[in-house]
Amino acid sequence: MLVPKVYVETSVPSLYCTSRTDPESVARKGWTQHWWDFKRQGCEVFTSELVVEELERGNYPSKRDTLSLIEGVPLLSVDAAVTEIVKTYLRHFLMPAAPTGDAFHLALASYHRCDFLLTWNCEHLANANKFQHIRRINSMLGLFVPSLVTPLELLGESP
Repeated sequence: MLVPKVYVETSVPSLYCTSRTDPESVARKGWTQHWWDFKRQGCEVFTSELVVEELERGNYPSKRDTLSLIEGVPLLSVDAAVTEIVKTYLRHFLMPAAPTGDAFHLALASYHRCDFLLTWNCEHLANANKFQHIRRINSMLGLFVPSLVTPLELLGESP
């Protein structure tokens, strides 16, 4: 059996350590923690220096815990090909031009042939309305198309 390759985007460790108390954040935190603590072991998990940089920005209460959560997770490389993919995404209005983080996350997961891009960004990434556009552009570029999912979708059971 093949082990799925999962690229973890910034919102996942952020939600794992969030101190927000609104019902949606509490639910997302629970699902994220359950996947990370109990289901992640069945996957090959990766992140990127971009995620580390995004988590290092700002001053927030769980910063140290959030950064330590991804410590030791292998980083996917950002090379010239990934940068070119991002430029193509922006030219085709696949992702917002500013900031370019979402485009980089998708480019990394696609270029490195990750089975899943794990995210809570349901506006620009895990959005069924955008998936056909993503598939069309990635196919045009000859790139793999990762499944764009939330931790809840990877639990494989009712939470």
